[in-house]
Amino acid sequence: MTNKSNLKIENVVASAKLAEEFDLDFIVEKFQGAEYNKKKFPGLVYRVSDPKAAFLIFTSGKIVCTGAKNVADIYTVIGNLAAQLNEIGIETIENPDIVVQNIVASADLKAVLNLTAIAVGFGLENVEYEPEQFPGLVYRVRDPKVVILVFSSGKLVITGGKTPEDCAQGVEVIRELLDNMGLL
Repeated sequence: MTNKSNLKIENVVASAKLAEEFDLDFIVEKFQGAEYNKKKFPGLVYRVSDPKAAFLIFTSGKIVCTGAKNVADIYTVIGNLAAQLNEIGIETIENPDIVVQNIVASADLKAVLNLTAIAVGFGLENVEYEPEQFPGLVYRVRDPKVVILVFSSGKLVITGGKTPEDCAQGVEVIRELLDNMGLL
């Protein structure tokens, strides 16, 4: 299995329904630092610092949380947000269903890679490599369903995972493929 310390979670995005509806004009008055301009964007933007995250809060009662560095922090900040809403008199759904939508992580294979050789070795299926357009190779892993950007520096960006394990398994898939082709 991949050396976990090599995998770094950069961002976790999750969503939840916290109430039947929200009065965003009321919330923006009560939450210091909240931003709401319905002409520009239909949601209220609210940032928190401990742990660090940002929320998009919508009139539908749904929220999107982004910027957390681990899954546990998502549960913490959403719980804190619900408590803050309750404090200002907005009733929230108890034990909301929190769904991790996407985890973005990075890793380093600690090797210089020949992306042209990798693109040829992987074949055209599941690979996009157009160096004139983008300096990385895009590889779509089927299981777990993640997308990995592979750079010649050996650095990887993993996206689309629903769990940190998905990201780690994606790195392992790439590492094994490269190793089997003698390109690592």
